Parts: sequence; structure tokens; C-alpha cells
Amino acid sequence: MWPGRAPVASTAGTENADGRVVVGVSGSLASLAALRAAADAARWSGRPLVAVTAWEPPEGEALYLRRPDPAWARHWRAEARARLDGAFDAAFGGAPPGVGSERRVVRGRPASALPGLAVHPYDLLVIGTRPGRRRPSRLHRGIGARAVCPVLTVPAPTVPRGLRRALRRMTAEDFALVGR
Repeated sequence: MWPGRAPVASTAGTENADGRVVVGVSGSLASLAALRAAADAARWSGRPLVAVTAWEPPEGEALYLRRPDPAWARHWRAEARARLDGAFDAAFGGAPPGVGSERRVVRGRPASALPGLAVHPYDLLVIGTRPGRRRPSRLHRGIGARAVCPVLTVPAPTVPRGLRRALRRMTAEDFALVGR
């Protein structure tokens, strides 16, 4: 976990090891934090980890259905798969250690796709959230309305303001290894 940041959860029913830990992955910092927290929860409880990336055509399903193109749909699905695999590489350098994991790419909106996979009351659904939000986003409200299991909300790591300014001013040469 990140120092000073604790996930917020409803933990009723999480003691049953028959369920799964389902996590939404988009590739954002918040979803990477959620992926790591979900892997920890799966390892701790002995449950399998199911990582899900939901996708839909960029212009939306309604417009896509007017002129469907399977080649574009395959392309968008491949992009979603690459985003999911990249998140595992960024979070763990591959597969998470000590956890049985499954990766799924689902066509649909995350607010309906994620609760659709966490269908048992003893599952655990893990999602990331940006820090500093005062109210839940539309995605979080949609998931909360549809979920039949506990939902763990994991905040993204924060970068101190002064360090953020310094990072914005840096160039690639600032990250070069000295002596190489």
C-alpha cells in the first residue's frame, strides 16, 4: 500500500474463500494501485484474482452499430488487451507472485461489466479512484448501484506538489544513468 493512504472498503462477507477478487484495470495510476491491492487481497484470502479491462468503441456502441466494422473491433480489443498486459507488467513485472490470476477483456462499459463478473455476495470487487475526489464519480456510483458484493475503493498514489513541478521540468537526460 502507499504510505498514508488506506483503501476504503465494506468488508462484510469477505471471509469466505470461495469467492473471487475482481479488479477493474484501465492502465491509470489508480487502477495500478487497485491491481496491487487486489493481488494482496487475493493472496491473503486464498482467492483467485480476475483482472478485467472493459472496452467499447470510441464513438460508443450506438454509433458503431450503424456501421459495424469487425476489423476495427478487433483492433480496439487488441488495444484493450495490450493495456491490461501492460498494467500487469507495470504493477508486478509480469504475473503477480503467489496468486492465481486470470485476465479478461470485456466489451462494455466498466460500470456494468465489472459488477457483471462479481456476481456472488462473497466476491470482492476492487476499483481505483483518483485522490482528492469529494464525491464518487459516475463510474463509482454505477458500480455501487449494481454490485452485489463488497467493493474496495483504492486511491491512486499522490505526488507532492513541489515534486510534481520538478518532474514537469525534467527532460530525458535527467533520468540517464551516470557513468554509462
